[in-house]
Amino acid sequence: MVNPSKWQRATGAEVRQACRRGELSGPTSGLALGYVQANLVILPRDWAFDFLLFCQRNPQACPILEVTDPGDPEARLVAPGSDLRTDLPAYRIWERGECVAEVSEIARWWREDSVAFLLGCSFTFEAALLQAGLRVRHIELGRNVPMFRTNIPCQAAGRFHGPLVVSMRPFPPQHVIRAIQITRRYPRAHGAPVHLGQPAAIGISDLLRPDYGDPVPVEADEIPLFWACGVTPQAALLHARPPLAITHKPGHMFVTDLLDSQLDEAI
Repeated sequence: MVNPSKWQRATGAEVRQACRRGELSGPTSGLALGYVQANLVILPRDWAFDFLLFCQRNPQACPILEVTDPGDPEARLVAPGSDLRTDLPAYRIWERGECVAEVSEIARWWREDSVAFLLGCSFTFEAALLQAGLRVRHIELGRNVPMFRTNIPCQAAGRFHGPLVVSMRPFPPQHVIRAIQITRRYPRAHGAPVHLGQPAAIGISDLLRPDYGDPVPVEADEIPLFWACGVTPQAALLHARPPLAITHKPGHMFVTDLLDSQLDEAI
């Protein structure tokens, strides 16, 4: 079952411990509401600078929350005591640009030169949307958020390039401006939408066939809003083809100890 209700009021540390024990294996949208969630990319040290530059050139898709020291699996700034090898529900293993496995822990793939990047996630602002009385369709349905590759190119950096990936949430017209106003307050969680309406304009042919995550219905009177997504680096890995990379499984995030309010620039 996705998003067990008992975890909605959990802390970030409690979610991480449950992942470490193997109790949570599904998407994290709607879990530990009020705590910042993060995308994960792990690369060998000699690939880290190119990726850091890619993040700096594409800050809306890849807002950096923390970069670890080589070989250190602890996210010391955003989640002291954590272990990035065990504290996510699911990971992806990449070899030369191919996803070769999805696993629940990564101890056997961790290296002494592994550098981990934690990037902001749009799940972070969902609590603010809910508190404002806006409905978030994938949470209501207990599904993963739908994510799509677009025809919008990222700014290349070294060996990394590729298309922008977006997440989609539909809203009725009277809630669109409010959704934009709320999410723009969180630039370190992708900020305001990059596009609204007309999915074909950004290369999306069918909203019911996402490239990642689960489909959600869009009602006839609703407008789809699209946010830059932290799965963008996984699209870039297809082109860069590092010998080894580790990421989160889309929608299966690292939950930090930071509060959403700490990323809210309106406060």
